[in-house]
Amino acid sequence: MTRTELRAGASLSAIFGLRMLGLFLILPVFAVHAPQYAGGGDLVLVGIALGAYGLTQAILQIPFGMASDRWGRKPVIYVGLVIFAAGSFLAASATDIWTAIAGRSLQGAGAISSVVVALAADLTGEAHRTKVMAMIGSMIGFSFALSLVAAPALYRVIGMGGLFVIVGLLSLAAIWLVAAVVPDLADAALSQPRAAPAIAGLAEALRPELLRLNFGIFVLHMVQMAMFVVVPTLLVGAGLALADHWMLYLPVVLVSFAVMVPPILYADRRDRPKPVLVGSVALLLLVMAALALTGRGVIAMAVLLFAFFAAFNILEAILPSLVTRIAPAHARGTAIGVYNTAQTLGLFFGGLGGGWIAGRHGAATVFGACAVLTALWLAACAGMRAPRRVGSENAAVNPV
Repeated sequence: MTRTELRAGASLSAIFGLRMLGLFLILPVFAVHAPQYAGGGDLVLVGIALGAYGLTQAILQIPFGMASDRWGRKPVIYVGLVIFAAGSFLAASATDIWTAIAGRSLQGAGAISSVVVALAADLTGEAHRTKVMAMIGSMIGFSFALSLVAAPALYRVIGMGGLFVIVGLLSLAAIWLVAAVVPDLADAALSQPRAAPAIAGLAEALRPELLRLNFGIFVLHMVQMAMFVVVPTLLVGAGLALADHWMLYLPVVLVSFAVMVPPILYADRRDRPKPVLVGSVALLLLVMAALALTGRGVIAMAVLLFAFFAAFNILEAILPSLVTRIAPAHARGTAIGVYNTAQTLGLFFGGLGGGWIAGRHGAATVFGACAVLTALWLAACAGMRAPRRVGSENAAVNPV
């Protein structure tokens, strides 16, 4: 990789990390804090607040991408980060659940995920694009892990409003990073693949094998969001104070990161992604079924959360890799957009569905519904054809 490519990969990964840390910091504590808002006792509204940014992001990702094609990547990224910061500060001022929902929705309206991925593709050659996208994907996982550990401790000191202020400041810091560190496109001097016409590109992005993967990322993030409508309160109910949740999350997440490495290396070096994919989805199904059927003790929850994070981390790495091996280079941008939209819709419907089910039928039913969805995903990915390794033609993307 050239110096420009390395700088692009590191800086864009950091931007993803700052933005996702801002989003993830809310997950471990929001459901516990929500009753302090006026109207925050309704779990449906709590779920909408958690997932609202996913809906607005899904709606606006394609318009943002089109705008970046016309006016340039960096200007559109600046606009998106300012909108995200404004939503964060609005949520910080919330005293009722509807203002929190409005703030979260405005956060999602800064829908720059596809634009940042497109800029990463612009700034890197075909041979190294997979590595850059892997850097971005690793930073997303690290941000999720850090948020689980840091959020309970920060919440104890600065409260929910303070957390949202930190989120807004991180977004503003990302603006500086784009301006000062991310290379300009003129610095890359790389020839890019010619894009397919819009209709043809969409048809390529809707191949059956890609649809299986898009369904998978939808389910994965729906399950993630639905879980965190109920998991924090379950841990508190099991006797683990919110401020002490980091003592569970930290070892669980660290060990899960170590456990994910051998399967990923096996999938890459042996070119056997399908067995790793199917095995990880099967593990996720077992976790959901166990959470639905077993007790809620702290030890049991720790073991099951470890298994969840191990499966989640593997799937976050392998799904985008498979997408980019299947999607042709000339339809890559459209495939990124469809994949990102499926992901963010999963976040929204996970929050909404998890809150609705938890409020009416309890946490066990939330996990049961997640198990059913995961079983459908397992059936879908079990029937997929494993892609052939074809060099760098199908470069990787790793959305957020």
